[in-house]
Amino acid sequence: QVQLVESGGGLVQAGGSLRLSCAASGRTFSSRAMGWFRQAPGKEREFVAAISGSGSNTYYTNSVRGRFTISRDNAKNTVYLEMNSLKPEDTAVYYCAAGVSINLYSADRFYDYWGQGTQVTVSS
Repeated sequence: QVQLVESGGGLVQAGGSLRLSCAASGRTFSSRAMGWFRQAPGKEREFVAAISGSGSNTYYTNSVRGRFTISRDNAKNTVYLEMNSLKPEDTAVYYCAAGVSINLYSADRFYDYWGQGTQVTVSS
């Protein structure tokens, strides 16, 4: 069983930055890839970024590549999402998710534990 708790969301002006954190319970953290997803009002949940179990590999959706950075600290059982140059279209509830293996995927079917989400609102 893995429990995930996100934090760090909030209201920020366009061009600003936020850092999301996701604290995980359980002993299997380093053996799982971790992902960040988001869901805007009226839209389906979409993939944002993922990081492999070791942290050596990362993958981003095109719309955030170069602006967002995913990282993890396996000693702290925590994954982060550093978000810079935020845009109004980044407004969404952001969820972290634990993958079914060390390999990273963008499809949500490869993630079996989810956090409750944290709201990110970017004003123009």
